[in-house]
Amino acid sequence: MTATQATILQADKLTFNYPDRPLFSDWSQSIPAGITLVRGGDGRGKTSLLRLLAGDLAAQGGQLQLNGISLAQQAEAYRQQVFWVHPRSEAFDQMSVPEYFASVAARYASFDQSRLPALIAGLSLTPHMEKKLFMLSTGSKRKVWQAAAFASGAALNLIDDPFAGLDQGSINFVTQQLNQAATEPTRAWVLGMYENPPGVPLAALIDLGD
Repeated sequence: MTATQATILQADKLTFNYPDRPLFSDWSQSIPAGITLVRGGDGRGKTSLLRLLAGDLAAQGGQLQLNGISLAQQAEAYRQQVFWVHPRSEAFDQMSVPEYFASVAARYASFDQSRLPALIAGLSLTPHMEKKLFMLSTGSKRKVWQAAAFASGAALNLIDDPFAGLDQGSINFVTQQLNQAATEPTRAWVLGMYENPPGVPLAALIDLGD
């Protein structure tokens, strides 16, 4: 993290373990603006960490502060600054794609409606715009989540394996969007992946091991 990269999220002594699998004990990390990669093999806790940072999974100890707002003390204000959707979520399945985008726009004050047309076109979502989300493939749903994330304006954006299930054209487009995101001074992006995303500049790396 350079002197010009502000800390967006501060984790202090975060602890979370499954009964049969220890993951994090007194784990501390500063997440700066730009792209942070959470890298690790199967079962190392990538998705669990993203869920912890989102406030979607309750930590067993420690503190999270996002732009100075504590998850423990101001949970709703904290979560309003976070974009996170579990890749296999069925919570929005009965919404059409435009209805889902409208729900995201209503949630985030900094949602940028003007970005949506280019995101929809770049991710080849145009043929799916009148479908309900349960009708979409896993890859197409991931595209919807990512289009929403890029437009959301959220301070903290958590994406689990952004390239999974995507065609090469969409991978190239997401890479371009991440390069743009890497320069935004007030937004942090945390990606959970097995390996470094090619062509994406990283502000920080969290290596959970193989």
